[in-house]
Amino acid sequence: MKKILIADDDIEIQTFLTYNFEKEGFRVHKASNGEEAIEKARLIKPDIILMDLMMPIMDGIEAVFQLKKDDALKGIPVVMISARSEDYSIIAGLDGGADDYLVKPVRFKVLLKKIESLIRRKSTLSKTQLQDEYDDERLYINRKSHEVRFDGEKVELANKEFDLVSLLVSQPERVFTREEILDKIWNREVLVGERTIDVHVRKLRSKFGREFIKTINGVGYKYIVMASEQQKTNKN
Repeated sequence: MKKILIADDDIEIQTFLTYNFEKEGFRVHKASNGEEAIEKARLIKPDIILMDLMMPIMDGIEAVFQLKKDDALKGIPVVMISARSEDYSIIAGLDGGADDYLVKPVRFKVLLKKIESLIRRKSTLSKTQLQDEYDDERLYINRKSHEVRFDGEKVELANKEFDLVSLLVSQPERVFTREEILDKIWNREVLVGERTIDVHVRKLRSKFGREFIKTINGVGYKYIVMASEQQKTNKN
C-alpha cells in the first residue's frame, strides 16, 4: 500500500483528501505544519508528500527545503499545493525543491494522476539502466548515493534537477527534445508547462554554468563536456 503524507493546516481539505486517497488505496498520514510534516516524514518514510504552501510554524517552502537537505528524505517526491497562483510563488516553490506545484482549488482526479505519475517515475528511475556514476573531471554524479560534485565541490540538487542532469549527461552532446524530457522526467500524462522545464534548466545553469547546458532553439537541450583549467593546461 502506497503511503502519502498530507501537510495542510486546513482541516476540511485534509478530510477531503484523506477520504479520496483512502478510496484509491493509499495509506494517509497527516500533518498541520511544516515541522510536523518533517517529523512524520522521518518516521514513516512516505512514498510521496503533498505540501501546502501557507502553514503556521513552518511554511511549505521551508519544509521542502529542509526535506531536501536530509539524505534520508530528499528522494521523496513533493507536490506543493497553494491558492497562490503568481509566477513568483510557483517559481519559489519549484526553486525550493518541490517536484510539482498545483494551484488550489485542485480537481482530485488531476491531483491523483500527478501523484501516481511521480511515484511511477521514481520507481522507473530507480530501475534505469544508466551507469551508476558519471565523471567528466568537472562534473561527478553518483546515481546511487545521489551525490553531485562540480569542480570538486558538493552540489545540492532537488529530485527533478538531479533527474534532468542525469538524463542530459547520459549522452553528452546529444540533443534531448522537450518532448523527450517531458516523457522521461515528468511523464507525458502529467500536464507540465514549458516554463517548468525552463525553471529547472535555469537552476542547473546557476549551479554548473550556462555553457554546460546548451539550448537548441526550437528543439531542446544538450549537455556540453567542458575541459577544466588543469586539462586545458595539460593539453597546451
